[in-house]
Amino acid sequence: MQQESKDLRRRKPIALASVVCAALLASCSPSGSVSGPVPDSQNRGAAVQSPTSLRGVLEMALDDERKAEATYQAVIDRHGPVRPFVNIIEAERRHASALIELLEAHGWPLPANRWSGTVIAPETISQACQDGIVAEQENIALYDRILPSIDDAQSRMVLERLQIASQERHLPAFERCLSRMR
Repeated sequence: MQQESKDLRRRKPIALASVVCAALLASCSPSGSVSGPVPDSQNRGAAVQSPTSLRGVLEMALDDERKAEATYQAVIDRHGPVRPFVNIIEAERRHASALIELLEAHGWPLPANRWSGTVIAPETISQACQDGIVAEQENIALYDRILPSIDDAQSRMVLERLQIASQERHLPAFERCLSRMR
């Protein structure tokens, strides 16, 4: 019974990634295109260079997931397996895996991971929690910029779910972490 429970826990992230990938694949337009420039929330609504294809959107999202994973891994490497980093890093890995599977399903090459091993953890857990807040806010802002550019409602819905994970689970976890440190 205990082994069966472990097997189910191992398969759950894979099943979730498969569902996300299938939903994204099913929702792509034949050309995989998205609409033009999107507003940059940090540049007061000015248009910024954005991906003009589904591939570009997925690569941008993957890069952000990898950045978060590398950031949280650096914290764990420096400070040990502290919460919420040990929990959230697993979610970031699942998100990245789903995006990788989708890119591979399209036959697109995977972009290099420019973040692995490059992030330096802050001196304190308190600062790490603050950095986690900023990282999740940036992730939310990224989806704010990407989502309006997606024509297909179903693709938008899947990416909104990734954004919701940052808004409703990751960001509050880092905010709680910071409040415990004060």
